[in-house]
Amino acid sequence: MSTIDEPRRRTLPPLIAGQRLDQPTFHERYEAMPPETRAELVGGVVYMPSPMRRDHGTEGRIVAGWLFYYQLKTPGVEGADGATVKLDQQGEPQPDCQLHIAPELGGQIRYDLEGYFAGAPELIIEIARSSRAFDLGAKKADYERAGVQEYVVVELDPDQIHWFIRRDDRYEDLPPGPDGVYRSEVFPGLWLDPEALFAKDRVRLIGVLHQGLATPAHAAFLARLEKARHGASGST
Repeated sequence: MSTIDEPRRRTLPPLIAGQRLDQPTFHERYEAMPPETRAELVGGVVYMPSPMRRDHGTEGRIVAGWLFYYQLKTPGVEGADGATVKLDQQGEPQPDCQLHIAPELGGQIRYDLEGYFAGAPELIIEIARSSRAFDLGAKKADYERAGVQEYVVVELDPDQIHWFIRRDDRYEDLPPGPDGVYRSEVFPGLWLDPEALFAKDRVRLIGVLHQGLATPAHAAFLARLEKARHGASGST
């Protein structure tokens, strides 16, 4: 940041929880706040999250590892943890985890000139304890409006999964199969065993994911991504 910008940034009003702002104004003020500040814009309202508890961080790390393994086995799919996402004029959240198809392969997210994600990732996951009402209320409405195709809330105490899929611009529950395993429709082969997740049984969690990665649906998804990659390289 240049010294020319310093006086202007110091005079910007601070972010205050409950303020109503548009995304550009929120983003400008957020960048001027102290580095330790955590804030999100959801539905045009500023939220200042509470400090994360240990179980939130532990569960988030397991979920991130599960997603990373899928990403590793699915070239063309990328992810991030806790990164700012400029959804639209009303939203700039920092989801716990997200997964998206690379923009050059037809994904709906973009990377802006400042190095931020812009638009809606295909999948967002939030870890919820005290934030349950927020994640299943205001955040869910924001993600639904912006076009996040699948939204998952991993609720702690009680332990349960809320998995939503966007159809006709509205979220519907995506139930688990008879075996209790959740199967993503947007990311074929992304299978989640909730019992393994909450038991922190990483071996079983990845084992079930392996089963999903071995399906014809995942192979077909890989083929589609590869075809898109060749199309993108051929057009340059």
